[in-house]
Amino acid sequence: MPVTKTAKRALRGSRRKEKVNKKILSKLESVVRLAKKSKKENDVRKAFSFIDRAAKKKTIHKNKAARIKSNLSKLLIKAKSSTKVKTSKAPKSLKKRSSVSARKPTPKRKK
Repeated sequence: MPVTKTAKRALRGSRRKEKVNKKILSKLESVVRLAKKSKKENDVRKAFSFIDRAAKKKTIHKNKAARIKSNLSKLLIKAKSSTKVKTSKAPKSLKKRSSVSARKPTPKRKK
């Protein structure tokens, strides 16, 4: 236990900060969990907002915030690509021609 007056005051302050930080972290975890589960753009944006606020208040480190946001954005990209529907199908003969014409011939080197 603290002995001096200033140490007692610091302990009271750190306990208050601990309560606030725990609230922020628990809310952050639940929002991130919801965003990972639903994979909706609106939920991901909400999670990004909470992550940025937690990093700004130094509750979490800025690199951790970046890592969480990166993982969430990867999930969002996967969700979008899996729901994408092919609208037009080109015949196989056209596909082959387009891929061949796209390649450039390699230039010959002089010795």
